[in-house]
Amino acid sequence: MRFKQFCPIAYRCGGCDYAEIPYEEELEEKMYLVKRQVASFGPVAPIMGMKSPCRYRDKVQAAFGYDMKGNIISGLYKKGSHHLTAVKDCALEFEGAEKILSTIRKLMKSFRLRPYNEDTFEGDLRHVLLRRGHKSGEILCVLVFGNKYFKNKKEFIGNLVNMHPEITTVCYQINGDKTSMVLNASKIETLYGRGYIEDELCGLTFRISPSSFYQINVEQTEKLYNVAIAMARLTGKERVLDAYCGTGTIGLVASRKAKEVIGVELNRDAVKDARINAERNNITNAQFIEADCSVFMKEMAKAKEHFDVVFMDPPRAGSDERFLSSLIKLNPDTIVYVSCNPETLRRDLLYLEMYGPYRVYGSQPVDMFPRTEHVETVCLLTYS
Repeated sequence: MRFKQFCPIAYRCGGCDYAEIPYEEELEEKMYLVKRQVASFGPVAPIMGMKSPCRYRDKVQAAFGYDMKGNIISGLYKKGSHHLTAVKDCALEFEGAEKILSTIRKLMKSFRLRPYNEDTFEGDLRHVLLRRGHKSGEILCVLVFGNKYFKNKKEFIGNLVNMHPEITTVCYQINGDKTSMVLNASKIETLYGRGYIEDELCGLTFRISPSSFYQINVEQTEKLYNVAIAMARLTGKERVLDAYCGTGTIGLVASRKAKEVIGVELNRDAVKDARINAERNNITNAQFIEADCSVFMKEMAKAKEHFDVVFMDPPRAGSDERFLSSLIKLNPDTIVYVSCNPETLRRDLLYLEMYGPYRVYGSQPVDMFPRTEHVETVCLLTYS
């Protein structure tokens, strides 16, 4: 089925790059993109797609504004612009998200709240962030205001939760920064519930806070992590480094088949969540360190510390030369590279093969974000 048949705003929104073709053709195009970049290094396995490529986004971000008639709308900024497109029901977002946003729009009118205007810096509600535990069903709602303290927030939230008991926690933040970021570095206040939700991934329970990094497509994430763990060929004797570890998801999953896991992450809040996640799952062979991973690997190499496996999952920009040179100095037996950008993956593989004793054994594409241009690739490098 073509996506535009059940997404009436695909053209106006611009968030979906593959609205006009069947999903099978989209997978073929993504497979071509990956092969074009990495097939010269080694074999590329067939891409792993979704059975039903809809309703997979467990994280929803909505901005607020007015339509031409002065009605409050919520939606997304059209790709490459600052034009707000009203979204009444996105086919990628989890079921029930729009009902919550619709209620918030109605409550805004009742409480005389205005959408925040990023040009004039006036108004009240700027963004709403919703996160759902895919398996737990718990929902986290974050209300982000512009520059005004919301005096009636307890009454507002009481109404919201009464109408949507599926919401298990509500948080609040003021973000008046001149940026497109939904959340900023200031304190996030918990107004209802625990301030976080929990979800299950690969049989483990993970804590998801408002600013935590957590994959938005659990179904495909489990496939991707299973591939990565299988590539590492863990036997229970290995010492594993989880670089760019975030909240510790892949490292904790790997810990069940490894002797020891060390996760390294620069973000303090992420490291805190990773440690809590380890404790929550009674995992004692994993530790998480707040540090620059490039510096950490250099120190480990200098101390002649050995790691059997390194998992690396960098951002879309890929790794930098400083990180890759430190990785080569560390000299692990196996590198499992999880990439979200085939172009930067190719660049980094060239570096590792040129300056390090590594060769690419094979790659596995995984479609984490159907209907968008993004594609993940798990790549295995072994000591040659």
